[in-house]
This record gives sequence, structure tokens and C-alpha cells, in this order.
Amino acid sequence: MLRAAKQITRHRGTNERITYLCSKIVTSTSNSYYSTLNQKKYKGGGKSNGWSKYFLAPRGPKGWTIPPSRGYGMIVARVLRGALKLRYILLGGAIGGGVTLNKKYEDWKDGLPDLKWLEEVMPKGEKWTQFSKALAEFGSSVKDVIEIAKGEIKAKTTVTALSLSNDESRRKYALQSQVENLQTEVINVQIKYQRELEKMEKENRELRQQFLILKQNKKTGTKKIKKSLIDMYSEVLDELTGYDSSYSMADHLPRVVVVGDQSSGKTSVLESIAKARIFPRGSGEMMTRAPVKVTLAEGPYHVAQFRDSDREYDLNKESDLSELRREVEFRMRASVRGGKTVSNEVISMTVKGPGLQRMVLVDLPGIISTMTVDMAADTKDSIHQMTKHYMSNPNAIILCIQDGSVDAERSNVTDLVMQCDPLGRRTIFVLTKVDLAEELADPDRIRKILSGKLFNMKALGYYAVVTGRGRKDDSIEAIRQYEEDFFKNSKLFHRRGVIMPHQVTSRNLSMAVSDRFWKMVRETIEQQADAFKATRFNLETEWKNNFPRLRESGRDELFEKAKGEILDEVVNLSQICAKKWEEALSEKLWDKLSNYVFENVYLPAAQSGSQNSVNTMVDIKLRQWAEQSLPAKSVESGWETLQTQFLMLMEKARKSPDHDDIFDNLKLAVIDEAIRRHSWEDKAIDMLRVIQLNTLEDRFVHDKTEWDHAVKFLETSVKDKLDQTEHTLSEMMGPGQLTRITHWKSLTEDQSKRRHVKHELDKILRTDEKHLPTLSYDELTTVRKNLQREGVEVDTDYIRQTWFPTYRRHFLKQALHRAHDCRKAYYLYTQQGTECEISCSDVVLFWRIQQVIKVTCNALRQQVINREARRLDKEIKEVLDEFSEDEEKKAQLLTGKRVLLAEELIKVRHIQEKLEEFINCLNQEK
Repeated sequence: MLRAAKQITRHRGTNERITYLCSKIVTSTSNSYYSTLNQKKYKGGGKSNGWSKYFLAPRGPKGWTIPPSRGYGMIVARVLRGALKLRYILLGGAIGGGVTLNKKYEDWKDGLPDLKWLEEVMPKGEKWTQFSKALAEFGSSVKDVIEIAKGEIKAKTTVTALSLSNDESRRKYALQSQVENLQTEVINVQIKYQRELEKMEKENRELRQQFLILKQNKKTGTKKIKKSLIDMYSEVLDELTGYDSSYSMADHLPRVVVVGDQSSGKTSVLESIAKARIFPRGSGEMMTRAPVKVTLAEGPYHVAQFRDSDREYDLNKESDLSELRREVEFRMRASVRGGKTVSNEVISMTVKGPGLQRMVLVDLPGIISTMTVDMAADTKDSIHQMTKHYMSNPNAIILCIQDGSVDAERSNVTDLVMQCDPLGRRTIFVLTKVDLAEELADPDRIRKILSGKLFNMKALGYYAVVTGRGRKDDSIEAIRQYEEDFFKNSKLFHRRGVIMPHQVTSRNLSMAVSDRFWKMVRETIEQQADAFKATRFNLETEWKNNFPRLRESGRDELFEKAKGEILDEVVNLSQICAKKWEEALSEKLWDKLSNYVFENVYLPAAQSGSQNSVNTMVDIKLRQWAEQSLPAKSVESGWETLQTQFLMLMEKARKSPDHDDIFDNLKLAVIDEAIRRHSWEDKAIDMLRVIQLNTLEDRFVHDKTEWDHAVKFLETSVKDKLDQTEHTLSEMMGPGQLTRITHWKSLTEDQSKRRHVKHELDKILRTDEKHLPTLSYDELTTVRKNLQREGVEVDTDYIRQTWFPTYRRHFLKQALHRAHDCRKAYYLYTQQGTECEISCSDVVLFWRIQQVIKVTCNALRQQVINREARRLDKEIKEVLDEFSEDEEKKAQLLTGKRVLLAEELIKVRHIQEKLEEFINCLNQEK
């Protein structure tokens, strides 16, 4: 009613349109009707009646005749138009009643509980109907089968009784025949039952798959998907293996160890249990080169995944299966190093799928009796030791695989199993390739093997399986169908055999192994939890005795703490004031530039001669310097200053009372790596070059204060250089008279010669205080002859070596005198310029250099604060991120008893928690 009202309301206000449409419909209908009517022949001469023609042809207002079809349509249209006037009355009632009904329905709906979760969880109606119908059919079919079997058994029992009473001589034959027939019927019934059961399981898996998909899609932030019990158990095993690689003997938790001779079919048995061809294959070649731990679990999809990888392989796709086999083969070959043939490294994978039995299996390399030339010399012994290593664990379930197509006496694995489990309390014997054994072997020997009477080896159970027809491309479904058909039709296991039905097929084997596996898990898991509880108590006691005031922190936590401290120091770089930055930059920059300024600019220009030549040479040298090496040296100084300030902050943090020296090695390694990677921005050099060239163009000191600073800068720089020269001379000349007396020292022969040479050179400088930087030939000859008269033989090179520091000291002393004179000559300099009586070009040069250093330090400070400190922060973070993922690097940089003890305590605590969580889930399932 509401829907009709809404449709009427939607067309409200379109009365004329509806009338027109109705008239068109009726007109077209009437036209069709009369065209048909005119074609018919009536009984009265085959013509239409005259009165009907007159009636159907009304006249218009002007007397012309309206066509019959048109008139009929107009009449009907008028009737409908009048009738439609009633719709407003109906519309009002419908809307009013609908609104009231809708309100009542909403109030009733709000009172009901929220059942949306049931719609999301339950399957669709068709699926549920199919499931219920299939369940009912299955129940009736099973009931019919049981009733038929009962009736047949009862009838045959009656016949047997009658036959025995009639003919005693045929009693034995009849009993044997009926036993065989009953076995056949039981097997047929079981096969039929298994098929029905598999059908029901398939439908159940589809429903369960939909349920799990819906459940996984309904993820919320507060609810986690519960891990399966076998996944939790596999994680416990991985944790134990990571805790201690030698943790594999008496205290080890159960796992199924698959052992057998090479090419006995053990890998095929494992694949049959996993329901997928997951392992690589080779004809006659050893393929299993390392232990493969396979965790089987039930899941909605048939997938496989390696422990150290996030990729899932879809086992229903042949492409994924091929990639999985290649990856397994690659990992096996990668684990073999140093010329070895087999490896002890475990390859861990998980296989999930509908209907899989939950257990953990380890596939080991096959035992060999003869080695080939391409194998390592110790391959045979290595495989034996590895197999014993896994089987010697008293909690390991040994799945002993025997090839049924070869003589039992040729087997190597049975003796090895008897050594490790002589009582057979944890051994399950599996006879493979029985389809070949039926044709090649003696049936009596096969029956003896499966009844445990051929070998001295004892076992919990004996099983016969068929793992294929030897074809690499056969699927698991084809193999299982072949196995089922074989056991159904086999004469060895059907006609003459006494083997129980539960001893055959891979399905029964997997269920038996899984039952035994979980039984042993329940028996041993609590012992493991108690052992780790005791270990945890001992470690916690040791920690309290050695580090009572510290909390146990592992390497990851310590690394995060060190990371925070390093990043805090980077932040502190931005808190250094601008004045301190410029002072540090100025000091570092002048330390790098001073030698070049003196040796390449100042001394060559000042010792050149006239004032004009000095200024010209200074301009040329400064411009070359600013265009070539000065910007790069400035950037280098800025980078070294940034490093120095950062290291000073780190050193200051080390002296604080809260400092923890356990982080020192890590911090230094991170900083060194970040500094090694860091490079100053390239555009900074171009920017500095422009600024420095513009600054050096200014050759006039603007005020007295700058003049005084320049004079002071000149004096300080010259004194530093003079001290270096004095130190060089003292090393050449040896100690003075007072030092020799007080310290009981004497001059060497070379030092004595240097003193005589210096004495002659001082005479030259006293004679000519404005002497040029070099000695003439005549002066060299005079000095050498004077020394010869005193008994000192030297060559000209020896004299020049002594002249260089001697003249430099003389020149620097004169420069200090000129600087002292220029201190009060600023106003004279401003008036006379370059023609000033006192030569102050030294002051102007150092003023220009001082200005360049000032603007360079200012630019470098801005670059450090605005760009370089942030880039260094980014690089330090990158290094920290890389180190955080490198466990070896963390173990190398964070060492000591405190770290090792904390790491062990954290691992033991984590394993104990995993064990307790698993035990709780196990008890709940139990």
C-alpha cells in the first residue's frame, strides 16, 4: 500500500499527461480491433452491420463525422479522467494509513534485539537448504546401508548354520568363503561410507570456508583472530630452536620425524598427508638436502608459507606449486656450503588447508648405503648423525618409511630405528609402494611385515600406503583415487589378506599419526613449562643480585633508548646561539685559511717591494683564491664545525650523572656512519663564491673600530706565525745556554753548525734590515768562506735551509712593528690613502680577510641551522633505522653481561608465556 501511495504521489500533478496517455493506448487498441473487425465476414452477406457503423461514427460539432476509433478513444479517455478524480481521496487515505503503519512497524522493530551478526555468520539460505537436505539424505543412506548389511549378514549366518548342519565336511570351506565375502562387504561398506563422509566433509568445508571468510572480513580494532592450536605449537618449537640450537635432546617437545632410505617414498608420504606436491623431485638424485619442518594446520584455503616470508603459495594453482618447489630447492642448495652435500639448517614452512590433520613433521634426507663421486666424503655419516640426532629425542614420533617394492633385508633404516626406539613406543611403520610389492614380492612376507612378525623392530602400528604410480605430474587427487582403487581391488589386501581396513591408505595413516602426536604433546608440554619456570626464576634471581636497581632491558629496548638520546642531541644543535656558532666557525675557518693567507698571499706580496706592486699582487692573489679554493675550504670548515659541536654535545651528555655508558659504542658508530654519508649542499659553494668575491672588492676600511680590529687581527696572526717560526729555529739550533746548564744537555754536531750559520746570517740582516727574501750568490759565497775560516764546512743548500726561518722571523718582527705604528695611523690613512708615509697595506689586507671570514661565517651559520643540521638529523635517522634491522650490528655494539643476561631472561620469559598460553588453549580444547 505504501509503495502504491509513493508511486501515485510521484506522479501527482500530471493529470492531463495521464489522460492523454490513456487515450493513446485505448485509441491504438481500438484501431487494431476495428481493422480486424472489418476484415471478418458476417453471416449477413459478409458485410458489417449498418447500425454499428452509425454508432461507432459520432459526429463533431460542425457536423463532420469522427472516425470510430478516435471517438471510442475519446469516450474512454473522458471516463478515465472522471474516475481519476477519485485518486486524491484514495491517496490521502493511503498516505495517512501508511505513515501510521510505518511508525508502528519502526517502534516494534526498535524493540527487537540486534541479530545482524547472525546474518553475517550464517551461510546463505540456498547453501543452508542444500546442507540440510544432504545431511538428511546422508542419514537415510547410511541407515539403509546398515539395514541391508544387517539383513545380508543375518541371512548368510542362517545359510551357514544350515549348511554346517547338513554337511560337516564343507564347514571349513564355507566359513572361509563367507569370511572373505564379509570382508569384501565390509570394505565396500567402508568405502561407500568414506565417500559419503568425504562428500559431507567437502560440503562442510565449503560452509566453514564461507564462515571463516565472513569472520575474517569482520575484523574490528578490539578483536583479534584466534591462532590455531598447531600454529601456537609451531611457534613454541621455533622459539625453542631460536633460544638454543642444541635444545634437541631430552627436553625437546614432540614432533614427527620422517625417516627412510633414499627413494623409499618418505617425501611422497609427507605430501600425501599435506595433500599437495610441495617438494622438488629428481630421478635418482638426492633432493632432500636439509631438514624441512612442515607445520600442518586446518584453514579455509589450501596454502603454504615459509616462516621467514609473508608470501602465500596457493596449492590449488600449478604455477604456485612450481614456484614453491623451486623455492624449496633453492633454499636447500643455499643451505649447503663449504662443499657439503647435506646441511643441518632447518627450512620451516606451514601448510594450511581444509581437512588437514594438525601436526608438525620433519622430513630428513634419505639414508644412503653407497656414495657417488659428486657427494662429499662425509655425506653418509652426516645423514646418519642427523637422523640419530632427531630420533634420539624420547619425545619424537618416528615415522619409519620402508620401500615395499624391494627386499626388506636391504633396508638400512630399520636397524637405525631399533637403536633409537628398541621398544617401539614411539615408532609408526609405513610400507610404501605396495602396488609394486603385490606383483614383485611374496604376499606372505608383506603380511608378515604389516603384522610385525618379519622384523625384530617393534612399532605402535603398521600401515600400507600407495603414494602414486611413479609419475611426476600426477596430482594428489589422482594419487589418492589410485590408492583407493588399488586397496579396493587388490588380491593381496582384499581376497587373501587378513589386514585390518584401518591399516591401509594415507588417510588412516595421517589420522593415526595426528592422534599419537597430540597425545605426546599433552604428556610433555607441562613438563616443559615447569622447566622454563625454574630457569626463569634462576635468571631473575641472578639479575637482582647483579643489577638490583636496573630493569632488564633487551637489545631492542636499549637501542630505542640510545636512539632517543642521539636524536635529542641533534635537536640540541638548534639551541646553540648564533654568536657561538659564528665564533666556532670563525676559529675553524681561520685555522684552515691562515697558512694559505701567509704563504700564498701575504708573505709573497709584502716581500715583493714597492707599495703599488704589493696591492696589485694582493688583489690578484685574493681573487684567484676566492674563485678556486676559498669556497670549498669554507664549506669544509662549516662541516667540521658542525661535527665538532655535535660531538661536544655528546661529550657533555656523557659527563652527566644519568649517563649510561652501555650506549657509547652504539652512539659513536651511528655518528661516524652518518658523518661519513653526509655531504654539504653543492649550491652552497656557488653562493659563497659570489658573497666572498663581492666582499673582497671592498678595499677601504670604513671606521676606526674596524681598523683597530684589523690591527689586532694582524698582530695576533703574526705572533702565532712568529711562535711557529721560533719553534722551528729552536729545533734547528738546539737548546739555549741556560737550558743546557740546567737540564744537562749538549748540542749535536748539526745544531752547532746551524748556530754558526745563523750567526753569519744575522750579520747580513743587521746590515740591511730591508733585505730581500733570497740571498745573492755573493752573499752565499761570503757566508761559506767565513764559516770555513771558523772550521765549519757547509754547502749552499744548507745555508739556504737556515736562511729561510731566520729571514721569516726577521720579517715577522718587522711586521709587528709596522702593525704597532699603524694602530694610530687610521686618520692619516683616510686622508692620504695609499700614499701614506706609514705603509699599512698589511692592515688593509687582513681587514679584507677578516671581512671575508665574517660574511662567510654568517652564511655558513645560516646554512647549518636552516639546512645542514636537518639533513644530518635525517641521515642519523636513516642510519638508526638500518641498524635497528641489523641484529648482528646491534649484538656487536650492545654487549656486556648486563645485555646478555637481560636477553636470556626476556627470551625465557617469552617462551614460558608461549607455553602457558598454549597449555591453556590445549586444556580448553581437551
